[in-house]
Amino acid sequence: EVQLQASGGGLVQAGGSLRLSCAASGFSFDDYAIAWFRQAPGKEREGVSCISGDGGTWYADSVKGRFTISKDNARSTVSLQMNSLKPEDTAVYYCAARDNYNCHRTKYNFWGQGTEVTVSS
Repeated sequence: EVQLQASGGGLVQAGGSLRLSCAASGFSFDDYAIAWFRQAPGKEREGVSCISGDGGTWYADSVKGRFTISKDNARSTVSLQMNSLKPEDTAVYYCAARDNYNCHRTKYNFWGQGTEVTVSS
């Protein structure tokens, strides 16, 4: 059974940092692209970052230079280090896995439960 477990959300002041983690199980982690999405209240879900099977990365323009995605194949974990957080980063963050080596804007097969991030001004 494929499982994705997101954690690390919380309340932080603007300018602060949080580190989200996504623990994966039930599939060949090395061969999958793993992404982070977020959905703010009243807004559509949007892609934040993705890491491909070979470690290539993609970031949304809104988070470039502030967020860093990384993966630990040995632990089947993907992390999202979020620095210089802004109130507009407030959202529920989801990790998702795609049974393909490469990242995609929207097509992911498996989704974890969300973890809530709130950035106060």
